[in-house]
Amino acid sequence: MANNKSAEKRIRIAKRNRLQNRFYKSSVKTLIKMFTNRLEIYKTSGNPDDKLQAQIILSSLYSLIDKATKKNIFHKNTAARKKSKLSLRLKMS
Repeated sequence: MANNKSAEKRIRIAKRNRLQNRFYKSSVKTLIKMFTNRLEIYKTSGNPDDKLQAQIILSSLYSLIDKATKKNIFHKNTAARKKSKLSLRLKMS
């Protein structure tokens, strides 16, 4: 239990940051799963609309990763690695 005002404030700030970090990380994971599923659908169907949908998901994923990097949730190299892997997946399909 906190014994002074500054310790109580640090607890509140830590909780706020933890929730924000969890939101960004889980959203990125969810979008990656959606992107992967869309690529699998494209591989089986060969429909160019499915690839277009994957590109739209990828652009929103890039945006979310960049915002998380700006807020120091992801390290810049981690973000670059994630983006590189995703673009390679799209390129190979």
